[in-house]
Amino acid sequence: MTEQRRVSFSPPDITQAEIDEVVDTLTSGWITTGPKTKEFERELAAFTGADRVASFSSATAALECALRALGVGPGDEVITSAYTYTASCSVICHVGATPVLCDVAPDSYEMDYDTLASLVTERTRAVIPVDIAGCMVDYGRLFAALESVGSRWTPATDLQRAIGRVAVLADGAHSLGAVQDGRPSGSVADFTAFSFHAVKNLTTAEGGALAWRAGAFDSDELYNQFMLMSLHGQTKDALSKTRAGAWEYDVAYPGWKCNMTDIQAALGLAQMRRYPTLLARRRELVGRYENGLADLGVDVLQHYGEDFASSGHLMLVRLPGKSAEFRNALIERLADAGVSANVHYKPLPMLTAYRDLGFDIDDFPNARAQFENEVTLPLHTLLSDDDVDYVVGAFHRAWDALEAEGVR
Repeated sequence: MTEQRRVSFSPPDITQAEIDEVVDTLTSGWITTGPKTKEFERELAAFTGADRVASFSSATAALECALRALGVGPGDEVITSAYTYTASCSVICHVGATPVLCDVAPDSYEMDYDTLASLVTERTRAVIPVDIAGCMVDYGRLFAALESVGSRWTPATDLQRAIGRVAVLADGAHSLGAVQDGRPSGSVADFTAFSFHAVKNLTTAEGGALAWRAGAFDSDELYNQFMLMSLHGQTKDALSKTRAGAWEYDVAYPGWKCNMTDIQAALGLAQMRRYPTLLARRRELVGRYENGLADLGVDVLQHYGEDFASSGHLMLVRLPGKSAEFRNALIERLADAGVSANVHYKPLPMLTAYRDLGFDIDDFPNARAQFENEVTLPLHTLLSDDDVDYVVGAFHRAWDALEAEGVR
């Protein structure tokens, strides 16, 4: 009889190194946005190959601030995937623009690039592709699709004009550490938003960052603009005001409050030092899953190839020929065995917020088909090889039992 154990879905991997770095911050007398936040930004820029990085309280805030910097607002359209988490789309609503959803290609988690091109109008200001599970989308095909309909596009701001086409703002919440054709996530799209939420590969508990590629922007000006956005529009942050007599400041406009703190950045700095090792371990775990599930004929998302490597964030598994009923029952059987599984994602048109905006899942058949038989297995760096083998065994037993019971 197999020993029962508990396998969590995605707990944070925190060591004494993170604890020591946070304690150092707590005892330094400086806990809000300060020197460690700036150091974290510099290390992220070096790691991603980005021209520069600005930190925020979340990836959602980073996405929204990028849209605002681009001048996106009422009357504009922004395209994103129907197969994603709400944050990829809610930011479009936050700035008053109109979200346009694109179906994924058949048997794919990526937007259908031919459909994407057909959705571009003279009001399209940006596209938000989603690097799901840590795999970068096909940016070559994405840029080609946008260039094929470039005649429809007219820039409305200087920043849009500097880019020279519809802006590409990547939702890279999952893809820190991913590489495509030798280029890291953060250096390919015009902007890339990263998440450091508790379940992410690299965590600051909550937090996010925005990276941008070199070549199109005045980085100093852009960075200062993002700092204004994140701190009420105030022209001098708290760190700058610590110099004796340097109290004077102005508020350029009614901004927002979405800055990262040094406590969060301290966690991030410690995690950055460990990150290459964490990425390597995730690659090992993915390979162990692939070998263990190979005999079932399931469709495991390919994380690694000759010209690309993902961050190994999520273990997405599709069950070809199986129904949503089978998928849901499988997740329940895994839970009975102590294994926490999940689904990524319920397409946006199936959620109340987006149905209320007029979207209908019947218009997105590929996203619905992709969702109905997808299950996400635990993938994190606290897993042992034995844990993966246990999950694989529980998966096999649940699969065999459901088939024997006639569940299809």
